[in-house]
Amino acid sequence: MEFSHKSVLLMPAVDGLAVREGGIYADCTAGGGGHSLEIAKRLGQSGKLICFDRDPEAIEAAKKRLEGYAPVFVDRNFAEIKEALRELGVEHLDGALMDLGVSSHQLDDPERGFSFHSDAPLDMRMSGKGMSARDVVNDYPEDKLAAVLFEYGEEKFARGIARGIVQARLAAPIETTGELAEIIKRNVPLKVRKEKNPCRKTFQAIRIEVNGELDALEKALDDIFELLSPGGRLSVITFHSLEDRIVKQKFKSWLEGCTCPKDFPVCVCGKKPRAAQITRKPITADDAELADNPRSRSAKLRVIEKI
Repeated sequence: MEFSHKSVLLMPAVDGLAVREGGIYADCTAGGGGHSLEIAKRLGQSGKLICFDRDPEAIEAAKKRLEGYAPVFVDRNFAEIKEALRELGVEHLDGALMDLGVSSHQLDDPERGFSFHSDAPLDMRMSGKGMSARDVVNDYPEDKLAAVLFEYGEEKFARGIARGIVQARLAAPIETTGELAEIIKRNVPLKVRKEKNPCRKTFQAIRIEVNGELDALEKALDDIFELLSPGGRLSVITFHSLEDRIVKQKFKSWLEGCTCPKDFPVCVCGKKPRAAQITRKPITADDAELADNPRSRSAKLRVIEKI
């Protein structure tokens, strides 16, 4: 299947970086190369762009899209950005962009096993390596499985779904997305099945677990911020409340100054803000983008600048 991915909030995200000609920038989630291409156009010949993605198919697609430019491609998780840049001899960044979550291509390619809309082998690995969704569904104990669904999917019927999965796999291993979807539907109330597709939260939770997305995000945010030069900016696009909460909390910690009680006449803690807020409120897709790409509906863009 040909790689296709519509870059969400393309111009606002890249505009937020305030790209400096000749600077050093990282697209931490290159995907199909949409954001990368826009950054490259603004960098000029003396600039440097490093494109990260753990999906080999995404890397290949980005290489084709950026023909004529000279970015460095890194086939690694963005959680490894500090080590990767050290190996490249890069000591700082003037800006970085993160477009989180699963790509359109990963969702639309049935063989990747991310979607509950088609029947395909249970996979969900962004890198194609390591533990798969099949391993989680068939090997996790019921309590651990329920915890994953509740924590990463915010699924209030997590215990019932986990119990249904464990009972089903006693007869035979659960091999496909279609089988898993049917088990989920059987183990939520009828009212929920009629109102909306009940599979989304469980599939999200298993995908996050398989790819270690939230742990990787926390580490990457800390490392990227440390790598930013003064005046360097970080643009982050989130798609669900869990990752957005992590980004908000990290940004808040960097924006926060004095923590002394308000009745103290002078500051004694000495804490000063480490960043300035560029987006007072998260930027969301406008009507034109929503009409062109409905998946942009949940996207939120936040931008900060290191002081």
